[in-house]
Amino acid sequence: MNPGTPDITGTQDPAGIPDSLGTRDSPGTGPERPSAIGGYEDWPSYVGTRRRHIAETSAGQELADALGVPAAPADPAAVRDSVVLESEETHDGVTTSRVSWQLGFGPRTGAWFVRPAGRTGSLPGVLALHCHAGIKSGGADRLVDPRVADLQQRLYGGRPFATWLAAQGFAVLAHDTFSWGSRRFDLGTPPWRTAAVVEGREALWREAGVVPSAAELYDAAAAAHEDTVAKASGLLGTSFAGMVAHDDLAALKVLAGLPGVDAGRLGSIGFSGGGGRSLMLAALSPLIRSFVVTCMMTTYRSLVPAYLDAHSWLLQTPGLSRLGDFPELAARSTADRFLVQYALADELFPEDGMRDADAILGASGSGRYTGSFWPGGHAFTRDMQDEAAAFLRQHLSPAPLASARQNGQS
Repeated sequence: MNPGTPDITGTQDPAGIPDSLGTRDSPGTGPERPSAIGGYEDWPSYVGTRRRHIAETSAGQELADALGVPAAPADPAAVRDSVVLESEETHDGVTTSRVSWQLGFGPRTGAWFVRPAGRTGSLPGVLALHCHAGIKSGGADRLVDPRVADLQQRLYGGRPFATWLAAQGFAVLAHDTFSWGSRRFDLGTPPWRTAAVVEGREALWREAGVVPSAAELYDAAAAAHEDTVAKASGLLGTSFAGMVAHDDLAALKVLAGLPGVDAGRLGSIGFSGGGGRSLMLAALSPLIRSFVVTCMMTTYRSLVPAYLDAHSWLLQTPGLSRLGDFPELAARSTADRFLVQYALADELFPEDGMRDADAILGASGSGRYTGSFWPGGHAFTRDMQDEAAAFLRQHLSPAPLASARQNGQS
């Protein structure tokens, strides 16, 4: 295991071999019922003692209440003070710092802070939000670590996207959000329903002669366990997407306070599930001045009935549709400009839904929206990344000096 890499297998024996994903018996008592929220036993008390997130706009508050977003730590300084620098290196003109912080429940959040080496002065800050991809053994590492090459090749044009974006002149923070990577649940002894699903998957692997890796075993368990996490979220008065938004709001506060970051020029960007996170974050926080949503925009109508199974609980929060369709949620933000990128052959979204969403956003008349359609399937290609970086650079640039003087600023 590489230094700084989370133990994705749960409990291990001294030889490093993971315990069985099956249930365990307690001698003399029959099967012991495992925790359904392993590693997050303090989650219910955390949510129970916190107010809901207080947004700065009525539109943002309605969304926060629909998602059930708990309030992130109220004092931004308290979050920043908990940030620990774990390692730092400079390579190919980019300085990468491995950092972590504690949110008050569950495991510590691991993150990467990446920026151009040797740059002085403040830079526009961007929160890079990792996708879902059905891979929870890792999180933001797919945006930074070149060792996650297979996933990067399949979804990110072969680039560690956050590192590449930093090389374009941004200060970029990429963090593991709720239930991914360092913020994963402990499934070393999974709840019974999850264990049954994994046992079926293991039987198929054996039949095919496949020996799964520890990461593949964990991801199989986490895929089934997301249903349990969504149930727990609802029981606690929040939602799966609301808990993810909680972690993202906290990360935004961390980014705003990091050295060399201009807190007045913050943006967010994400692909697929990360695009949905970018949309929600921008609608919840006015700190986001410009944002990008890639391969995550459609209408609810287009998902029913054939595309429902293509998506996770991150997309489908009960009651959210009462606030409007996805494009209408995007319009709730106070950002100056935002870009939505569509893939015409996207396997997860029908073209008519994307076209309808584009029309709704275009008809809003605000002038803040830009939409672009690309060939190909569900992936964040290099050409799309180039467009997204240019968009953020344009709209997170400082105001020209002449304009500032006209506005009475020194």
